[in-house]
Amino acid sequence: MRVLVDLGCFPTGRHYPGIAHLLRVAALGLAEGFLVDHVVADLPIVAIDTETTGRDPLSDRVVEVACVRWERGEITLRKSWLVNPGRPIPKEAFDVHGISDEAVKDAPPFENIVPELLEALAGAIPLAYNADFDRKQLLSELARVAAPASPPPAFQKNAEWLDPLVWARELQKLEKSRALGEVAARLGIELAQAHRATDDAEAALNVFIRFQEDTRLPKTYGAFLQEQRRLARAFESERIKWRA
Repeated sequence: MRVLVDLGCFPTGRHYPGIAHLLRVAALGLAEGFLVDHVVADLPIVAIDTETTGRDPLSDRVVEVACVRWERGEITLRKSWLVNPGRPIPKEAFDVHGISDEAVKDAPPFENIVPELLEALAGAIPLAYNADFDRKQLLSELARVAAPASPPPAFQKNAEWLDPLVWARELQKLEKSRALGEVAARLGIELAQAHRATDDAEAALNVFIRFQEDTRLPKTYGAFLQEQRRLARAFESERIKWRA
C-alpha cells in the first residue's frame, strides 16, 4: 500500500500509530541519496550565500560565493571565493556588500571556481537564507558553463533547499523585520559582517540550528520539507492579498 499522507501541520503534527506500518510516505524535494525519514539534525548541510551585481539571475552575475558545511554537529568547512563578474559592479550593489571592481579585478571567473565549488557542495543538503535568490543565481552561473555529470544536491533539479527565512516568518511572525541580521540578533547569534558571503552563510546556518531547538518543528527530512513548502505557500498567498 502506497499513499500520499499529510506529514503534519505546524505547529502540531497528526500521527496515526494504528496504521503507521501500512504507510509509505512520498515527499517532494528530497535530494538524491537521502531518505524521507532521515533525521534533520543528522543531515550534512552546506549553507550557501552569494553576493552579486544585482537581483536579476538572468542578467546579473556573482561576485562572491561562500559555503559553510555542517556535519556531525560541527562546522567542518568554511570556503569562499571572490569572482570576477566580467562587468562593472553597480554602485547600488557595492553599497550593499562593499565589493569593488578593484577587489575582483584579479579574481577568477565563475567557471574557474566550479570544481572547488562542486567539491564543497558534494553530498550535503543545501541551505540559504531566502534560498530562492541564491539558488537561481548559482544555477544561472552554472548554465553558462559545462554542467556536472553528477550534480550535488544544490544543483539537482528537484532538490529543495532548506530556508531559515521561511521559518523565521513563522517563528518570529510578531517581529517587524525578518532580515537575517535582525533574526540572528534576536537569537543571540553574531553576524560580524553582514552582506559578505561567509558571514551571512554561517549566520544563516546558526539561525537554522537554533530553530531546530523548537519542539514544534518537524524532525524528519521529508516532513520538514513539506511543512517548509506549506509555510512558503501561505506566506506568498498573504503577500498577494496584501498587494491587492
